[in-house]
Amino acid sequence: MSEDLWPPHALDDPEVDTAPASSGSGGVTLIIPTFNESANVAELLRQLRSALPAGPPCGVLFVDDSTDDTPAVIEKAAADCPFPVAVLHRENPSGGLGGAVAEGIARADSDWIVVMDADLQHPPHLVPELVGEGDRTGADLVVASRYLPDGSRAGLAGGYRVAVSRGATWLAKGLFPRALRGISDPMSGFFAVRRRAVTAEALKPLGYKILLELAVRCRPKKTAEVPFVFQDRFAGESKCTAREGLRFLTHLAALRSASPLARMIGFGLVGLSGFVPNLLALWLLTHAGMQYLAAEVLANQAGVLWNFLLIETLLFRDRRRHRHWADRVGRFALLANADLLLRIPLIALFVARLGLDVLPATALALVTTFVLRFAATEALVYLPRGPRAAGRTRPTTRS
Repeated sequence: MSEDLWPPHALDDPEVDTAPASSGSGGVTLIIPTFNESANVAELLRQLRSALPAGPPCGVLFVDDSTDDTPAVIEKAAADCPFPVAVLHRENPSGGLGGAVAEGIARADSDWIVVMDADLQHPPHLVPELVGEGDRTGADLVVASRYLPDGSRAGLAGGYRVAVSRGATWLAKGLFPRALRGISDPMSGFFAVRRRAVTAEALKPLGYKILLELAVRCRPKKTAEVPFVFQDRFAGESKCTAREGLRFLTHLAALRSASPLARMIGFGLVGLSGFVPNLLALWLLTHAGMQYLAAEVLANQAGVLWNFLLIETLLFRDRRRHRHWADRVGRFALLANADLLLRIPLIALFVARLGLDVLPATALALVTTFVLRFAATEALVYLPRGPRAAGRTRPTTRS
């Protein structure tokens, strides 16, 4: 992936900092992800100049995925800033907005990191209050919440977006009650976190909800909140789309299946869902006149493909780069069909050697082959092939 800081001539301006981090140890780094926000960034920096007149040293890092002139507008507006401002432009916007924030976190070396949007829906004057609340309470994570007294979600345009935001909040808190305890607004994109509380390598963001990712994977020890009023967008259009909604649901599934036990449960549920396309394909093939045994074999492949697509998307999304997709499909199909061949000998063994009746022997064989298939799928399809192979498949230049 190509990553560009500002052009070298920006180094000649003492007000412009092209270092890819921040204010230095002891200060605050503002990480602001941008995608075509050229109409907003000048006003954002103007308000930040008013909001950050004193206190610990502060630096601003824009992580930019834009296809417009946003980087150039930032460079021009930064000339009037009393604090260092840098732009990291990503040619390959891996992970979306969340990926941009994760790259910014990896480069920050200050004590505090503040994450906010560029569209001025997050009021800049609250930045010192977020950090101050963390220093006052000893919290590792301070969230700006729309759901506290004196907070508001007024900037959400229309009842539909309000309902979606509220539903996403309930779903996230229902799935992660311990990790999100004390966080009333896990969908917030405005928060401050101590650098020591974040392991950038642990983050595997997908889409917009980086706070959810950080809270679940890094588990900050103590959290605090401050209320804020979600403002109207200053300019431009919202980037929230139906596609982002699907990415959010996929992200939830990936977070929920992060532990081996959760992945095994998910693997079993996906396997059960595979009966639907299997039976549908069997019905279609037999009604088309195919002999039923041949139809059984082909219909089983429909279930295998269904299971593979769901497992790829929901359980092993972050491990897909270790092997080519055709290699993964072949291995998965081989293991799924081997399950059928192994089950019958196991049933015979349980009946002959353990003296079980056919029904309990079949149930035990199903459980045994399920556990073996899950372990084999993890080990043979989705685990890295070794340091040398992993090095060949790692994405390019990601520091």
